[in-house]
Amino acid sequence: MKSLSPVDQLFLWLEKRQQPMHVAGLQLFSFPEDAGPKYVSELAQSIRDYCCPEPPFNQRLTRRFGQYFWTEDKQFDIDHHFRHEALPKPGRIRELLSLVSAEHSNLLDRERPLWEAHLIEGIRGRQFALYTKVHHSVVDGISAMRMGMRALSKDPHERDLPPVWAYKPEKKQRSLPSNPVDAMSSLARLTAGVSKQVATVPALARELYKVSQKAKTAPNYVSIFQAPDTMLNQCITGSRRFAAQSFALPRLRKLAGTFNCTINDLVLSMCGHALREYLIGQNALPDQPLIAMVPLSLRKDDSAGGNQIALILANLGTHVCDPANRLRIVQASVKDAKRRFAQMSPEEILNFTALSMTPTGLNLLTGLAPKWRAFNVIISNVPGPREPLYWNGARLRGMYPVSVVLDRIALNITLTSYQDQLEFGLIACRRTLPSMQRLLDYLENSVRELEIAAGFK
Repeated sequence: MKSLSPVDQLFLWLEKRQQPMHVAGLQLFSFPEDAGPKYVSELAQSIRDYCCPEPPFNQRLTRRFGQYFWTEDKQFDIDHHFRHEALPKPGRIRELLSLVSAEHSNLLDRERPLWEAHLIEGIRGRQFALYTKVHHSVVDGISAMRMGMRALSKDPHERDLPPVWAYKPEKKQRSLPSNPVDAMSSLARLTAGVSKQVATVPALARELYKVSQKAKTAPNYVSIFQAPDTMLNQCITGSRRFAAQSFALPRLRKLAGTFNCTINDLVLSMCGHALREYLIGQNALPDQPLIAMVPLSLRKDDSAGGNQIALILANLGTHVCDPANRLRIVQASVKDAKRRFAQMSPEEILNFTALSMTPTGLNLLTGLAPKWRAFNVIISNVPGPREPLYWNGARLRGMYPVSVVLDRIALNITLTSYQDQLEFGLIACRRTLPSMQRLLDYLENSVRELEIAAGFK
């Protein structure tokens, strides 16, 4: 029996019916060329044979004296955790996304190990999918994605690959926080060295003063408490809608080169355009620009040790119409944040990031300050594999992250790269953001408008 850390218990305490705390991934595969009509059924049967999972997939919760513990599930039932399903006709991607939306809305059963895997067939074009969700107390979003990658192979001829729950656990690695709860967990793990933290207070106070003063005179600058009140920041329900789309990376790289910006800058500008158009359609666009919380890597070398992550607040330029001007606003906002952190020590960066997350953390835990808002939306971009991957001969065509929606942060946009694609995964509260899937069309329109502004069309 192993006790949960305070951080992992936090994910359980935060969970409510309207706020499920699991992360997931959707992988889309094409059939091997020599596959017969029963390929997926045979694959499902072979997977079901792996009925003795490795940790953490064999661990269930036990509670004693108000404390949670992990203990091995002696009555593990593979049929509860692994499910073979078929889409209703006509088997379009629309039906697949609807299924994922419904499954992601459901809480995991705390009487069993906190994960599920859904093998989904009946998709047009000789395709099938795997949707896997795991509770945040077990893994964070990026660790879950890495686990999924371990079950894949670079060899298209390799067969008899076990599912992810049959692999022996790897040593834990720190990963990039993809939402405020991940950020809180990272901060909680880094509270050692109190004297170093206290020593940063004078420099941090000076920096906060400079930020607040600059925000008064620079309209596109970002400080905490600047995010406007929007429909994205209402109370949520437990119902979810998932939307996903791929963009060709060469297309985006060409634009980034023309505008002399990074892919991340371009992505934030695309999201700003999409959110502006969506809110205009809902007659709900505020005069002030929306603010995004964006994880940022500060690593300048190839080292693996230490924590070099910050969470920045980026101006999405939703108050301007011109796409090129919006991109310049986003780029300037991100550069300001990078410049600020470049002048800080790691301890100062940690404390500054913690302060930026304080309003959101306070609201998540207590709900006492709904008007204190550091940001409106979460946008996270995580690098993925560059080479084609296979699962028992089936080629991976796309991989889409499905993250967590939090109360008063009704939209989460998470991206990952795969080969020459940038995969967008959007998850939102279905009731708070009606017809959220329109954001996909607006993302495409944003790229077209930038291409026109660049003179490509």
